[in-house]
Amino acid sequence: MEGKVFNIQKFSLHDGPGIRTVVFLQGCPLRCRWCANPESQSPAGGEKCRVETAEGVLRVCLQDRAFYEESGGGVTLSGGEPLAQAAFARALLGALGEQGIHRALETTGFTNESNFLSVLPLTELLLFDIKHWEAERHRQGTGQENGPILQNLRAALDAGKDVLPRIPVIPGYNDGPEDARGFARLLGGLGLKRAQLLPFHQFGESKYAGLGLPYAYKDVPPLHPEDLEGFQKIMIEMGVDAFF
Repeated sequence: MEGKVFNIQKFSLHDGPGIRTVVFLQGCPLRCRWCANPESQSPAGGEKCRVETAEGVLRVCLQDRAFYEESGGGVTLSGGEPLAQAAFARALLGALGEQGIHRALETTGFTNESNFLSVLPLTELLLFDIKHWEAERHRQGTGQENGPILQNLRAALDAGKDVLPRIPVIPGYNDGPEDARGFARLLGGLGLKRAQLLPFHQFGESKYAGLGLPYAYKDVPPLHPEDLEGFQKIMIEMGVDAFF
């Protein structure tokens, strides 16, 4: 089984528990205006993209097995959207599971129900990105409405999966008090009690110039946790433990 990979990042501490290897798969159906990895969007790939076998990626991941075991870590599939290459994601997750490696999937949730359900038994943790709580605003920011995303989120919860919602907080898009209340109502209504806030950053700004693409958030100052204390407080007061 072959797939397109644009990066394999070792010793990650921010994409699931413990020390992890993050495998970034090519392709994404969303077009988030703040995307930090615009090179990952096209299914065709770009300069960094390379074709790998599931066995080859597994070998790279297993090089750090001792670190996973010591720290309670494992491997996270990210992107892009890893379910844009669902067959490859299934093959790699299955192979990792056979080796007893903890598996996390960082996903936008935007894929068809069949693809989504097929990976649920192959993951221990879902890092589920939620861009906006309202359908039309979600479409304005990402190019797609959030109906399929919320349907898949409910399916994961119904299956009893460990789900951590993650909210990228973007200036002028979803960072206001009403947004904090909207996210808290959405998550609380699904029985979710925790959410990770991801303050907007500019790590990807230079990539747009390199790709010759316009960037909607050029020169927009990044956000820091102290900028979002009010946002965080609203969510906590509404029953969702929002943390950074």
